[in-house]
Amino acid sequence: MNNTWHAISRSFQEVLQELYPASEVEQIYLLAVEDITATAPSQYHRIRNEIPSVEQTNRLQEILSQLQTGRPIQQILGYAHFYGHIFEVSEDTLIPRPETEELVHLIQQDHRDHYAMDFIDIGTGTGCIPISLAIRMPQHKYWALDISPNALNVAKRNAQKHSTNVQFIQADILEWDLVFQQEQTYDVIVSNPPYITQAEKKEMHQNVLAFEPHSALFVEDSAPLLFYDYIADFAKSHLRPNGRLYFEINQYLGAETVELLSKKGFRQIQLYKDINGADRIIRASLL
Repeated sequence: MNNTWHAISRSFQEVLQELYPASEVEQIYLLAVEDITATAPSQYHRIRNEIPSVEQTNRLQEILSQLQTGRPIQQILGYAHFYGHIFEVSEDTLIPRPETEELVHLIQQDHRDHYAMDFIDIGTGTGCIPISLAIRMPQHKYWALDISPNALNVAKRNAQKHSTNVQFIQADILEWDLVFQQEQTYDVIVSNPPYITQAEKKEMHQNVLAFEPHSALFVEDSAPLLFYDYIADFAKSHLRPNGRLYFEINQYLGAETVELLSKKGFRQIQLYKDINGADRIIRASLL
């Protein structure tokens, strides 16, 4: 007797229950079903009692087999949902996360009524931050920097897919003074840089450790604010008067990051919590 999608979901959860919490397994299953059937998770109830075809069942089994290795569902599918759009991902990029959507939303709220501003995203990965902003605020100009040529190739394809005009720069922000001319200035500088300490690795899921780029995730315990330090110095030289600096930060280092910016002369420093109540976003200005 063939099983319905709903019956399959229960066995799907049984197989993955050792790897993921139940709520996460449900979301993973819905993403897999969406990819196979083009049915959005919000419409799953319409097909839950239908019996999938042999081809659909085989594809779901292929996905499940890869999930059992710890491979993230987004990398299996080759894309991730972010801020209402779909972005290509690869093992050379971080998978865009909901907390970063909050960063994008804050920037949009601050600048949607402004015109002809220049934005730069440092450590762009998939390009999800500048591309999402460009979709909603096409009146501005956008640049995106990353050290990884492979990540930039993914970001370029995402920009093309979403018909956005983003300029890409391959460079190491730790050598910004060798890359940028003094006259290159911006109204908004944003970054979600590496900020997870080596000591925090033990808290992380194996699928992140095994399948996402460590260079985009981790910093040494001896210098947890390394990138914030360099990017803040970059901002001091390349942020225009009344410009703004936005960071996604390590939830355990909110006070330390605020202090670093304050000592460098930044003002109007605001620390925001994410959807989980953790310190996650900082906005600051140079007056």
